[in-house]
Amino acid sequence: MSEAYEIPSDVVALCDYERVARDRLPQMVSAWLDGGAADGITHADNLAAWSRIRLQGRVLADMRGASTGLSLFGQALAHPLILAPVAYHHLAHPRGEAETALGAAATGTVMTVSTLASTRIEEVAGGAQGALWFQLYMQARREDSAALADRAEAAGFRAIMVTVDAPVKLRNTEARIGFRLPEDVSAINTAGMAGPEIRAEPGRSPAFLGLLDSQPRWEDIAWLRARTRLPLIVKGISTPGDALLALEHGVDGLVVSNHGGRALDTMPASADLLPRIAEALAGRLPILCDGGIRRGSDVLKALALGADAVMLGRPQLHALATGGARGVAHMLTILRAELEVAMALTGCKNLAAIDDTIIWKE
Repeated sequence: MSEAYEIPSDVVALCDYERVARDRLPQMVSAWLDGGAADGITHADNLAAWSRIRLQGRVLADMRGASTGLSLFGQALAHPLILAPVAYHHLAHPRGEAETALGAAATGTVMTVSTLASTRIEEVAGGAQGALWFQLYMQARREDSAALADRAEAAGFRAIMVTVDAPVKLRNTEARIGFRLPEDVSAINTAGMAGPEIRAEPGRSPAFLGLLDSQPRWEDIAWLRARTRLPLIVKGISTPGDALLALEHGVDGLVVSNHGGRALDTMPASADLLPRIAEALAGRLPILCDGGIRRGSDVLKALALGADAVMLGRPQLHALATGGARGVAHMLTILRAELEVAMALTGCKNLAAIDDTIIWKE
């Protein structure tokens, strides 16, 4: 491994990876990766909300045969940590998503590859030794969405995750620094696909000229559900009502998410959204959750509040920029070890034993 990707000896937690990545990445990339929407209120609250929750310790529990394993969408997983879809991994490492996939596979972690990946999905799948899911941004034309889903299925991806919560964006951090992709980085998997049709109409601002006319609707979820044989997950659910609509439309699971605080600012933190959605679904769908997970204790809290697994976004690129595949694997190993410690100290020998009784209530 080149010296540029040596992992410093003082990197022992996910916050350390963020610190090192901030030093190693160009300022423009850091602004894109670590910034949030508008004033960054939701992004900051995602992190703070998990810290506000207190755990209740238990002692002398029988921990023999303890395990972090689970089954999700028919797949046996070693732990409830999943890499969330993040665009443009080539901004953090020359081998991009292919390098991340190696680190994920080394730890038995599912990697979700973004529509906006900077590596062809067939190339990621060809070199991956672990399970992959494909995140789909619905395209302006259904035939393009279908083509992406078909390519993922043919390449061996094991689920499709449709992100539905960011049809438009407003990110001041990126605008202030003038963020733009380098010439050698692009959303290679959507090359040649048609964008939204922009039509000049009186009384409509540019944000509504085609961008929202072509955004996906529930009918598109129903169409995709009927078209693919893979498990279908909807990412970006933030209200009980939308969770119940997802259930009605036949999806196999959902992700409680506010897009990492990168879409609508001043939304509640994911930790605050999760319990209400879990209560509404009452176990009828698997629930994943992302947003601000940085410690194994955060993972434990998410599971106690109703999630079946959690997803990690920014931390994977922090680790990738710091240590390449080894960094990704190390970051995931740290988080799993922290989860195991938190489970032991709350008397939970397996994931099924985790419930809200381990949450300290005032």
